[in-house]
Amino acid sequence: MRAVVAPEPGTPEVLTIEEVSDPRPAAGEVVIDVVAAGVNRADLLQRQGNYSPPPGAPTWLGLECSGTVTELGDGVSEWQVGDQVCALLTGGGYAEQVAVPAVQVLPVPRGVDLIEAAGLPEVACTVWSNVIDVGKLQPGETLLVHGGGSGIGTMAIQVAKALGARVLVTCGSDAKVQRCQALGAEGINYRTDDFVETTKNLTDGRGADVVLDVIGAKYLTRNVDVLAKGGRLVVIGLQGGVKGELNLGALMGKRASVHGTTLRARPTVDKGRIVAAVRREIWPLIESGAIRPVIDRTVDWSDAGDAHRAMESGENFGKILLRVTDG
Repeated sequence: MRAVVAPEPGTPEVLTIEEVSDPRPAAGEVVIDVVAAGVNRADLLQRQGNYSPPPGAPTWLGLECSGTVTELGDGVSEWQVGDQVCALLTGGGYAEQVAVPAVQVLPVPRGVDLIEAAGLPEVACTVWSNVIDVGKLQPGETLLVHGGGSGIGTMAIQVAKALGARVLVTCGSDAKVQRCQALGAEGINYRTDDFVETTKNLTDGRGADVVLDVIGAKYLTRNVDVLAKGGRLVVIGLQGGVKGELNLGALMGKRASVHGTTLRARPTVDKGRIVAAVRREIWPLIESGAIRPVIDRTVDWSDAGDAHRAMESGENFGKILLRVTDG
């Protein structure tokens, strides 16, 4: 089969389509004929040589996909050949086929196009596991999301609003602020306004109960400042650096907590638990129309470099997808 690979670390220009080994399903796995794959920042890091796939994962890119089940491994009974599905992957989504544990597979929600479904697994699982599972966001609380216009950001807005929480987001332009507001958030342009001051003004000085952060070190001190009493900071990205200084006095004074998490390298049993929760809690909201996938663009997988450049520039609002076949 063919896959998009990065033969050596580098810029988007290194991405090329090459022949790779066909996947074979191990016990408990299924093989999916891929129709589309989601593009994620982890893919950019891997292309640059800064994020090696976990042992046993395909070396080519892609952490989520949609398509049709074509083969079942031993012990798989919950899926049938011909099922249209989407899946959370450890790697290998930018390909014509991928093998994935059956517990990481989801049905395509009713009312969602098969290609669009490729943009759901990673963001839905990331938001559920970090905002709800780790962050313990409750109805009536305030969530602050950095990067509100990203795929994760647009999903976090909708999930938190459906839960009954208030959502504030930071964005890099007034246009993105307006689009996040249309999804139900209150937006802060971080280029013109201080997000700590604005958040406190909007919450009568209380701050945010949960902060979902993709920046890391650069925002660490200010994220602690913006937390409410008993607040939870959940760091899921390091776009602003790895090492930062943490004011333990401020953290203790607020009885707050800081969590750092990843999704890709978690054991299959953990990812299966998260996928099951997403199917139970988020899929009905998608099928009812309360939550919708926000897709910025879909490009042919032969133009994967263009997709990476678009994400690196920050111009996208919502998910960027690669179309592998027409389904």
